[in-house]
Amino acid sequence: MYVAGHIVAEILQLLKEILRPGISTADLDAIAYSEILKRKALPAFKGYRGYPATLCVSVNQEVVHGIPSSKKIIKQGDLVSMDLGVIYEDYYGDAAVTAIAGANTSDASAVRLLEVTSAALDAGIQEARPGMHLKDISAAVQTVVEDAGFSVVRQFVGHGIGRALHEPPEIPNYGVRGEGPLLRPGMVLAIEPMVNMGKSDVLMLSDGWTVVTADGSLSAHFEHSVAITENGPLLLTKLD
Repeated sequence: MYVAGHIVAEILQLLKEILRPGISTADLDAIAYSEILKRKALPAFKGYRGYPATLCVSVNQEVVHGIPSSKKIIKQGDLVSMDLGVIYEDYYGDAAVTAIAGANTSDASAVRLLEVTSAALDAGIQEARPGMHLKDISAAVQTVVEDAGFSVVRQFVGHGIGRALHEPPEIPNYGVRGEGPLLRPGMVLAIEPMVNMGKSDVLMLSDGWTVVTADGSLSAHFEHSVAITENGPLLLTKLD
C-alpha cells in the first residue's frame, strides 16, 4: 500500500506542476493514465461503477467526481481538485489535492479555502492513532472548517481502503468526539475533507457523477491514505 500511495503522490505532484491555464481536464486525465502505466500500476477509478476516466477533475463549484473533458479548458484562477487512485499488486492508494491554476491569484478567499481544507485534513490525520475513536477524526475536521466560517460536505465521506477502493468504515467530515469504532494498528483510512465556501448542500449533475455546490460557491478537496500504526499516523500518499 505504501508503494501504491507513493505512486499516487508522485503523479499528483506532477499534475500540480503541469496545471496551468489553457490545459484541458482531459489532458490531465491522459497524463495521469500514462504515468500510472509507466509505474506498472493500474488506474483505480477507470471503470469503477462505470466511471469513464482515470482522474476525477473538479473545477470551482464542482465538489468531487468531475469527469474530464477536452471541452473543459482550465482558466486563470480556477480552483482545480484532482482525485487519483491506483492499484499496485492488488492494493489501493487514493489521494486528492486542490490547486489554483496560474502562478498568481488575487482571490484571497480562494487561497484561504485551500489553506483551511488542507489544515482540516492535517487535523484529522493527527487523530488517526490507536485508541482514538473514528469520530475524533470527523470532529477535528469539522472544527477547523467551521471555525474558519466554511462548511463541510455531509453527503460524501472518507473510507477505509486496502484490497478494495472503498472499505468500511465510512469517515464523515463531521461528528462527535468519542463516537465510532476504536482505531487499531493496521487500519488504513482515506481521510478526505470536502469543504465549501458557502453552505454544505450539494447537487448531482445529469452526468450521474459530477457533484456541485447547491449555492454555486467554491469547493476544495484534499485527501490522504493514512495507515494507523503504534507510532502514530503514517501517510502513505505523501512524498518523502
